[in-house]
Amino acid sequence: MYKLLVVEDDCGIAEAVKEQAQMWDLEVLCVQNFRNVMADFSEFQPHLILLDIALPFFNGYHWCGEIRKISKVPIIFLSSASDNMNIVMAMNMGADDFIAKPFDQNVLMAKVQAMLRRTYDFAASGPVLEHHGAFLNIEDHTLSYKDEKILLTKNEYRILLALMKNKGKVVSREKLMERLWETDYFVDENTLTVNINRLRKKLDAAGLEDFITTKFGIGYLIA
Repeated sequence: MYKLLVVEDDCGIAEAVKEQAQMWDLEVLCVQNFRNVMADFSEFQPHLILLDIALPFFNGYHWCGEIRKISKVPIIFLSSASDNMNIVMAMNMGADDFIAKPFDQNVLMAKVQAMLRRTYDFAASGPVLEHHGAFLNIEDHTLSYKDEKILLTKNEYRILLALMKNKGKVVSREKLMERLWETDYFVDENTLTVNINRLRKKLDAAGLEDFITTKFGIGYLIA
């Protein structure tokens, strides 16, 4: 089932879109906290976003820019500000389409379905894992934090992926070494320790101190 994130502060429009989308077997989440749209984005992992321009606190252009830093998920703007300048600005910010309000619900759903088919029938979209404002992009193997993109080696990425997928749980050293063995012939415990230390230095330098916790004699976790 495809997931649709609706970022629209007009409750009537948001609920109408939600009801219509559910009739098309879409799972829908309407954002309630317009101060932190990224929290809903990272937790819900939508396949497509409907985004208004005029929103409380930060406008749709701001959130489009934030999402584009970490994801290529399709974004369709919905707005009554449908003059050429706003349409051009939306597309330049990374939007995939622009629909003017008021709109016909059937036309909207037809465009949503077409966008989903074009995006996911031909290419898989990499999800994003989030913890304390840090976003791990599965597609390009990078970590983003506070507008900075942190480049990871293949081993650092595998370690961080395993820990973030098991957030709150201890991952044993044995399990982490198995992850590193996937393409390497042999990885000993010293190799794992070296990679963990290098990864921690990168995280610390980016402002993510104590991101990885050591459970001595057991393994590591992201709390």
